[in-house]
Amino acid sequence: MSYPEELRAHLGTGTTTIARAWAVTRRDGKVLGFTDHDAGLNFEGIAFEPESGMTAKALAQGTGLAVDNSEVYGALSSEAISESEILAGRYDRAEVRAWIVNWTDVTQRALLFRGHLGEITRGAGAFTAELRGLSEALGAERGRIYHPRCAAVLGDADCRFDLSQPGFAHEGPVAFVEETARFGFGALAGFSERWFEKGRLTVLSGAAAGLVGVIKADRTRTDGIREIELWQRIAAEVAPGDQVRLEAGCDKRAATCRAKFANFANFRGFPHIPGEDWLVSYPVQGGANDGGSLFR
Repeated sequence: MSYPEELRAHLGTGTTTIARAWAVTRRDGKVLGFTDHDAGLNFEGIAFEPESGMTAKALAQGTGLAVDNSEVYGALSSEAISESEILAGRYDRAEVRAWIVNWTDVTQRALLFRGHLGEITRGAGAFTAELRGLSEALGAERGRIYHPRCAAVLGDADCRFDLSQPGFAHEGPVAFVEETARFGFGALAGFSERWFEKGRLTVLSGAAAGLVGVIKADRTRTDGIREIELWQRIAAEVAPGDQVRLEAGCDKRAATCRAKFANFANFRGFPHIPGEDWLVSYPVQGGANDGGSLFR
């Protein structure tokens, strides 16, 4: 690793004032800074706090395509990283940057690691988080899957459908919540039953703001209450009155893309690909083996 000239000169003196610092950037934009020095540091617009007790094990790095990896560990606290935020998934794949820095002159520093948090374990008032380097993305599978159903996610760059159009999303308060998996609303005028199935529920306010769930069922109860049920519970408290956003669901079939969204020009599936029956079919004695279709 190449260090800045001033930092190399400092390391060459034999008597150093070196510390390590980490910046964690969550997907919601919140940035937290930590250092193993006994006093706070400030650089790049980030305040690096020592009170968390966060520290790291040795960093394994290579010159090839192997994934750089390490671990960090520290104390759980309400001021820094709390157990409830970990459970809510707010630190899933958060970006991590790690520096070596001269704490007497923070301009003398070098970036040692850049990547994201992997698996996080917690217990006994502490947490351990795996660090995964940028080269991990090179191991991800690439290419398209040939399948009758669409491979895009509704509203993404491949789908290109604009969910801000009237009639495809609803924002409003929750009337009641059961186990953060079932949500009740008043009558949702203009949205037919099951309209939001396979769609997304995004919490806009309250303790769970920013968290997202996938909708399993959308039905109207006998008392007129519209009930939305998720496949998995929201991992933070949602209270009656909290604002949420419901987005229309898509089952990724060609017929749905055409009829519900009028977006068949951007359909990313292969609806006419032969099925398994065609793949295993073969000529039989007594059949019309004239070279034509086996299915008439």
